[in-house]
Amino acid sequence: MKAIRIAIVLAASVAPAAAQERVKFEPKFVVNVPFFQQVGTEVEQTITVQGGSELKLAHSQTFQFKWLPTKLDGDKWTVELIIEGRKLKVDIATNQVNYDSAATPTEAGSGGNNPALGEFFKNLKDTKFLVTVGKGGVIEKVDGRDEFLKKLGGANPQMEGILKKILTDESLKEMSDPMAGLTVVGDKAVNEKWDKKTNLPLGPIGSYDRTLTFTYKAKEAVAPGNDNVHKVEVDVQMAYKPPTEAGEGLLFRIKGGDLKPFNPKPGFFRFDATKGYVKEAKLTVSLKGTLDVALGNNTETKVELVQTQTTTLKTQDSTFAVVAGPVPGPGPGAPPIIAPPPMPPMPPKQ
Repeated sequence: MKAIRIAIVLAASVAPAAAQERVKFEPKFVVNVPFFQQVGTEVEQTITVQGGSELKLAHSQTFQFKWLPTKLDGDKWTVELIIEGRKLKVDIATNQVNYDSAATPTEAGSGGNNPALGEFFKNLKDTKFLVTVGKGGVIEKVDGRDEFLKKLGGANPQMEGILKKILTDESLKEMSDPMAGLTVVGDKAVNEKWDKKTNLPLGPIGSYDRTLTFTYKAKEAVAPGNDNVHKVEVDVQMAYKPPTEAGEGLLFRIKGGDLKPFNPKPGFFRFDATKGYVKEAKLTVSLKGTLDVALGNNTETKVELVQTQTTTLKTQDSTFAVVAGPVPGPGPGAPPIIAPPPMPPMPPKQ
């Protein structure tokens, strides 16, 4: 009997381990079957100007998107990206500006006492891009940039030059990713990690070098009958780079700066492998440091900035644009879309 037990133990020790479940974090498309996303960004800034003057700013925005796959050609998908709605709320030292694309012209929030702002954001609604998605969910091309810039430039010519520098072809690809950066080549097992490095240009504001570290944590059952959802945690490292050009179109110019992350908190994605989209995501990035700012009259000052930005994303099979009541969240960013860069610092209060 002892010999039999030893043989059983030995057999068990050399038996192959059960295959570990692996997941492909890639989008799935079906021709003419849309899905919808809502991306929200909330930003809080405290700006302290040399000498003690303090300015507080709160900013929140919500974008509502429709994704419509229209064609599969070989291994390339053509997907329409349509901006269905946008909400914006800015509070600068208790001075508020609100905008809601769903409001009627006579309702509060359709532009309020700032018709130029209302006209600018009105041009965002129903804007369409054609996104080419290649093998493995890679965003290969986004058509519609020039028409988009022309529309926005017509409403606010001063912004056109800035937007051209921010909305480069590469940054537009990143912002037009329905997976918000989660896509990775190959499949992953629990506890596997992968990195993504990107540069987020902000034109005359500067840029951010960003490193996202993803970790596949676990399979989750989020609802009865839907147990194919997988949680991924993401850690973000941000490095700010001051601009190398003049602050064209701005009332101030950033000459130098040192902004660093603090109080890091891991974000998360919940990926629905059955649907092939990110069901939910949340990411918080906090930065603090100093900026050397030159005002329009060439007065230079040092500014201390503390900023926290939270970006949320939700995806579902029906539109968000008709949801009644306040909409949670942003991005961004857009973020966008994960994660939109931290909002550029506002000009210091003179």
